[in-house]
Amino acid sequence: MSKIDKNLADNRRVYEKNELLESNISGNPIEVFQKWFLEAQKMESGEANAMNISTIGLDGFPKSRVVLLKRFTWEGFIFYTNYNSEKGKAIANNSKVSLSFFWQTLERQVIIKGVAEKIAANLSDGYFESRPNGSKIGAWASNQSEIIQSRLMLDEQLITFEQKFKNKEIPRPENWGGYIIKPQVIEFWQGRPNRMHDRIRYTLQGDCNWLIDRLQP
Repeated sequence: MSKIDKNLADNRRVYEKNELLESNISGNPIEVFQKWFLEAQKMESGEANAMNISTIGLDGFPKSRVVLLKRFTWEGFIFYTNYNSEKGKAIANNSKVSLSFFWQTLERQVIIKGVAEKIAANLSDGYFESRPNGSKIGAWASNQSEIIQSRLMLDEQLITFEQKFKNKEIPRPENWGGYIIKPQVIEFWQGRPNRMHDRIRYTLQGDCNWLIDRLQP
């Protein structure tokens, strides 16, 4: 077996594109997020709405994976998934989750800690209706996170549902829908020279106002 030993110590870059100061931010973190997100949409070559969600699994281990943010409001951040998936079962067991965004071009990160709740069924219905038919059928064909013996079997499941819904409306599966992550802590990270990065943390208080703190990098 060949040796694997890749030293990445010299992979360095200087962060110097922007700054994050208390004097130029809003008292509400959702406003700051919206500003940063719109800038990321303009500047990032990939999907600016790609976010990492971390849950605590039934085995006690944390697990992170990338999903797509589909909407954000004053109340929180919404994404869609199979409720019976590994992440869905983890959320049912422990609704405390963490989201993170990394926008490399802008040298920015956002880290969100919050509580996940299922959104209303009619909202999930509305989003599901907007999806392409192929994505709708995929939601039926995949028992997300369950073991399957081969790719061929997965493709056969897809064909089965393609035939079932041929020339028919495709309803939303009851086990598929949206979650809203209601934030309790939101941290904004802006890269700065000499690794002296800006970190501003918003913490939700009992009176629904936000406490703003600067963290050392």
